[in-house]
Amino acid sequence: MLELAKLLDTCEVAARLGAEQLLLWRDRFTAREKSARDLVTDADMASQEAIYKAIRAVYPDHGFLGEESPDPSQLDQPYCWVVDPLDGTTNYVHGFPCYSVSVAVAKAGQVVAGVVFDPLSKACFKAALGQGSWLGDERISVSSAIHLKDSLVAVSFPPDIHSESPDMQAFLRVSPLCQAVRRTGSAALNLSYVACGWLDAHWAASVHSWDSAAGVLLVAEAGGVVGSFAGGDYKLAEGHYCVASSPELYAQVQGLLN
Repeated sequence: MLELAKLLDTCEVAARLGAEQLLLWRDRFTAREKSARDLVTDADMASQEAIYKAIRAVYPDHGFLGEESPDPSQLDQPYCWVVDPLDGTTNYVHGFPCYSVSVAVAKAGQVVAGVVFDPLSKACFKAALGQGSWLGDERISVSSAIHLKDSLVAVSFPPDIHSESPDMQAFLRVSPLCQAVRRTGSAALNLSYVACGWLDAHWAASVHSWDSAAGVLLVAEAGGVVGSFAGGDYKLAEGHYCVASSPELYAQVQGLLN
């Protein structure tokens, strides 16, 4: 395997460059709909371009899968970078201060390094396989929660959520049994918050690999439990997951989702 430290450093450099673009474009972007209630802006594109150039300068032969250039076949490359240049675009458009940049690298389909960067707070969540999770220079770990009734939980919904969708039905099953459910609008930040103990569990049934790649590694390296929405193993290409601080809490949440 290529040196993990170099891979992680490239993740962070690229994420910070992407974040710089998001801040530069804040007051002058235009937005359009990719699909119903799913927005893209000039900032998304500028951030991804900056990230792409930073990665290509170091690893010109690696695969690249970004939200604004989705080619899932890239995951078949020996090494593939998985990038969300702006996770939380709707928040960004409305000036709601909850969005992030997510940069990860996978080897043969397994994420080995990843960074989630918050452009506003400058919080840098990072992890490398077998080396733990960190918030800046401080090592982080998941909370000690084991009971759903004591837990703060987050959900990520798809843009086309409606009252009869399975996602909403799962929310209605979980919500009365925990202390509260949050929907921040950024799956990458939700996962980061589980990794550092600010949230106790999080699930998403309809996201993409670029939303979850870095964050799922953060949770796993912080001592959390990671699985699929359906209860099996998490797979990068499938786009759904459930994570929690403990096996006990994971079992409670995942059982309600299905």
